[in-house]
Amino acid sequence: MECPICGSDDIVILNSKQKSSKKKIMEEYLLRCESCGHVFKDMFSAKKPEPYRLIISEQDKSHKTTIELSPSDELRVGDVLLSELGQVEVTSIEVGDKRVKKSKIEDINTIWANSVEIPARIGFSVDLHGDVDSYKLDLDRDFEIAPGDVVKIDKHIVKVHVIKTQERKLTSGFAKAGIIKRVYSKPVKFNNFDYDLTKDIVKKTHRE
Repeated sequence: MECPICGSDDIVILNSKQKSSKKKIMEEYLLRCESCGHVFKDMFSAKKPEPYRLIISEQDKSHKTTIELSPSDELRVGDVLLSELGQVEVTSIEVGDKRVKKSKIEDINTIWANSVEIPARIGFSVDLHGDVDSYKLDLDRDFEIAPGDVVKIDKHIVKVHVIKTQERKLTSGFAKAGIIKRVYSKPVKFNNFDYDLTKDIVKKTHRE
């Protein structure tokens, strides 16, 4: 907000009042410009919160619930919401028959999200020259993995080649476990390694 006299945005709220109707909440503010001292009123309105469909993924399970949000606000992929099941991060937004990265909330059909209060479950593949050992790991969501890392997992010492995230495949840089879907690796003939993920294995499968 800006002062109508001098245009400064150095504004202090002196007082506020809230009025509500069936569909809207009105906020009336008494404001003072710190630059020129002008005192003035301004009013803002927002639609009252309404329930929206929310599907929360918790590793291999999904929970269907609702969350109350103001239709006037905007929602983006990556936003964190406080649901009845705890904090969740928005991973996809469904508007009509399309998935979008951002939308005005009143246009949204379904919000898809991941819980951020449990470990991230990622896939980890070891390429054995035709055969594949595949693992499911539970990691701290902030744990970082980078292409080029040398890792001990189960009986293997491997080098990470590719990381598949929710958005793309990485062959450089790094990614946090919270956005990783699968890590691809190949065995190396090293005795030393950067870190050991063996203790984080929750499931192992062998694929031809």
